[in-house]
This record gives sequence, structure tokens and C-alpha cells, in this order.
Amino acid sequence: MAKRVIWTVFAAFSLVVTTQLQAASLHEEIDRLIAAKAGATPLAPACDDATFLRRAYFDLAGRIPRLEETQKFLSDSAADKRTKLIDELLAGPEYPRRMEELFHVIFMERRGDNPEWSKFLRVSFETNKPWDQLTREILHPVAEDANKRGAAFFHTKRLDKNGQETTDYPGLTRDVGRLFMGIDLQCAQCHDHLFIGDYKQVDFQGLLTVFANTSIKGGDFPAIAEKPAATKLEFSSVFEGTKKVTGPRIPFGTEFDVPPATGSALALVATALPAPENRLFVQNAVNRFWFVMMGRGLIHPLDLQHSGNAPSHPELLELMSREFVAQKFDVKWLIRELALSNTYARATEIAGGEPPPVELFAVAIERRLSAEQLLRSMFIATGDPAETKDEAKLVAAMTPLRPKALKAFANPPKEPEDSYNTTVQEALTLLNDEAFQKLFEVRPNSLTERLAKIEDPNQLADELYLTILIRKPLDEERAEVGKFLQQYVTTVPGKKKVDAVRYLAWALVASTEFSINH
Repeated sequence: MAKRVIWTVFAAFSLVVTTQLQAASLHEEIDRLIAAKAGATPLAPACDDATFLRRAYFDLAGRIPRLEETQKFLSDSAADKRTKLIDELLAGPEYPRRMEELFHVIFMERRGDNPEWSKFLRVSFETNKPWDQLTREILHPVAEDANKRGAAFFHTKRLDKNGQETTDYPGLTRDVGRLFMGIDLQCAQCHDHLFIGDYKQVDFQGLLTVFANTSIKGGDFPAIAEKPAATKLEFSSVFEGTKKVTGPRIPFGTEFDVPPATGSALALVATALPAPENRLFVQNAVNRFWFVMMGRGLIHPLDLQHSGNAPSHPELLELMSREFVAQKFDVKWLIRELALSNTYARATEIAGGEPPPVELFAVAIERRLSAEQLLRSMFIATGDPAETKDEAKLVAAMTPLRPKALKAFANPPKEPEDSYNTTVQEALTLLNDEAFQKLFEVRPNSLTERLAKIEDPNQLADELYLTILIRKPLDEERAEVGKFLQQYVTTVPGKKKVDAVRYLAWALVASTEFSINH
């Protein structure tokens, strides 16, 4: 029975949830607890400035830094330049766009796009909307506010059906549990979960009761209608014949007392689920932000929170959960603390010996780039710097290639993007697709044109690598660039230096190093 009492107040919350860290900031406590768990396992040193710059830009701006941004940061000798970079990116205009793209993928899992939904996410992150509020607005969307009504797309896209298909209410129920509480109750739909004792059929059916009374409301923007939950839902296990009933509830909670005629079960869910007292909601939130910044959850997989899948660092998860609540679910504060930690800034390797267990976070974990990050970075790397700074022009240029980028670099619809696997399609797209090949052609002030004008092959190699890979080339790489330039022009009839430069740029963009956040 003790395992069932997951719907409880945090023990750490028993006094006051607004308690602040006394002895150290959260990022310092993160490093202390990571080091304590690592014990005798060595921790990787801090990554170099170029790696940190690239990592921070991908995570907080969704792109590689431009050459001038790279040169400025690398030439800065200030001791606090990494902190300043983090603060500048969090305060910049690209942070909300990055968060919009990120959480569109997390919440919708490539099911499609909607401008109202995009606006809802963008405005939410522009205003640094508290995470509990954002969640409430998704769970119980309202049509009256133009900045919030797009939240209903989370429901309408899942309630939509083709032809004679039945409405996938179980799928919507499962996704709410997965994405907002970190629990995958799919296998508890027809019976108590066979392998996870915490997951009971009543938890799935109680939440299903809520969404089974919803439907799509027609109109110019996403909207849903809700019927009153007039009767309780009857269900039984496929292994037993005993009939059971439940009214609307959230997993591990008690039934709601819904007024029979006018009450909204959605409204009750939107109040009870994203509450500070809901341990699973809070832990799922900080665990997902940890995953976004560190590459792996403290609880892993992300949607399997249960008593048999302990977090790798229980004290750290409790601490972050407590402080997230104390900070009133301030997303930007949490991301900043994670970015300021030494854990975030580690190198990806330790010299000598075997790689440490990934769950220790002793080294930085390489992470896949999203299709959005890759596409934007390709344009920034290869294009005219002045034009790529104009967001409207950049978006207009990227838009025709976006469907191809999603097909090549993104997961299929309904699949979480939580791991990195290079695909043949990705490689073939960069190798053969004419639209992507055109990025490397000579255009006014493009990368290819600029590099071809550089006489010194070492200087050319430096700018090539700094622009695309955000680092200077190794000595052997610099030598290889010079050798290739010379051999290509002298041995291939009719070919010019600009053609060699184009192939060099393509090779770096097509490399694994370009396609991961390391």
C-alpha cells in the first residue's frame, strides 16, 4: 500500500515551500551532489571556451554562434564571461523562439503545426510564464484570450481522427500522464500494470473519464468542448470479471466531486495536477529540464517515474524540486542555475581509462540536435552574415527547406526525440538533395565566396572551422585543408579554388561533429 501513496505532499515541503537555499546556490549544490555520488570516479574538467560557447548557443538560442560572436567570446579574457553569456542569451530575443521550438517537439512529438499553438508557446516563454501556469493553460484551454487559446492544439490534434477511426481518448490520456507527470500508464489501461506495481488500472481509467467527455469545437482556432461528467466510468480488468467504477481523477489522487450539470473535470485536473503538492508533476518538470540541459534524466526513461525506477541522484532531484516550487516554477531561473553549474560545463571525455557510467554525469553527454537547430545552423554557417541576422529574411529562406529537414533529421510523428541516431536518410539528404547543396554555392557574401578570397590556406582553414564547427582546426586538420586545396586545383581539370572550398564546407556541415551538441 505504501507504494500507492505517491499522491502526497513532499516530505521536504512539510514546513514552507518558499524556503530558499541558505548555504549555497542551486548550481553549487548540484555540483556538490554530483561529485558526492561520483565518489572515486574522476570528473571531467571544464570544457574549453569554444565548446561552452557552442553548447550554450544551441541550448539557449537554438543555433550555432556566428563567426563574429565566436571571435568576440574567444578573445574575451574576463573571468565571468561564461556567466555573462548565459545571462545575455536568456535575456535575448532568441531564447523564447528556442523554447517554443523545443517544447513544440516535446509536447506535440511532430504531430503537426499550428500558428495559434506556436503563439501560445512563444508568448509563454517571452513572459517567463511559471511552469505550473503554462501546464494549467494546456490542460484546461480557454478561448477568450488570444494569447492562450492556442493551448487547445495539444488536445485537438490528438482528438482529431481520419475517416472511420475512433477518437483516441486513451492516447490523449496516456500523453497527459507521460508529459506532465512522467508516468506511462498505457499498459494499465486494461489491467493493473504487470511489471510496475505503482501503476493501477484505476489511475488510467480515472484520467480517461476526464478526456472521454471532450471533443473538438469548430472554429478559426483550436478549441475543445466538454460535456459534464454525469456518470462514473465502469471498467474491469481483462484478467478478472469484477466490475469497478471511477469518476474523474488524476493518477494516484482521489476522485473529484464534479457538479453533475455544470462542473468541468478539465478545470479540476488543471488545478490538481500542476500543484506544488503533486510530487510527480514537480519531479517530472525538473527532470525534463535536466534532460534538456544535460542529455539524460535523473530519472530515466523520462516517462517511467515509479518506485522501482529510482533516480540516479535522489537528493538532487528532491532539492531541485523543492527549489523550483520555492521559486514559483520560474523556468528561466531553473535553466540559468543548470547552465551555471560545473556539471553542465564539463568536457565530454576524461583522458585515459574507461568512460564513466553515463548516469553519474561525470562527463558531458553528447546530445542530438533537433531538425530546427540543424537547419538554422546550416543557414547561419553558409549564408551572408548580414542576412542571417534578419530574422524575417532567415525564416523566409529556411521555410522551403523545413519539410525536407523534418523528414531527414526529425523522428517520425508520435516518437519522442530523446536519443541520437544517425540515419542513412540524413546522410543521403546532405549528399544528394539539390536544395541543401545550394547552400554551399557561391552567392554574394556567402561562406564559399568569402573563403575563396582568402589567400593563406591556414587562415582559410581557421575561418572555415570557426564558422562551422566553432573551433580552430587541429594542426593536422589545417594541413589537410591546405593539401586538399592544392591537389584539387592542380589535379582536377577545369576546377577552381572555389569548388574545393565548397566541398570542404559541405564536408564539415555533413560531419557528425556538426550534428550533435557536445
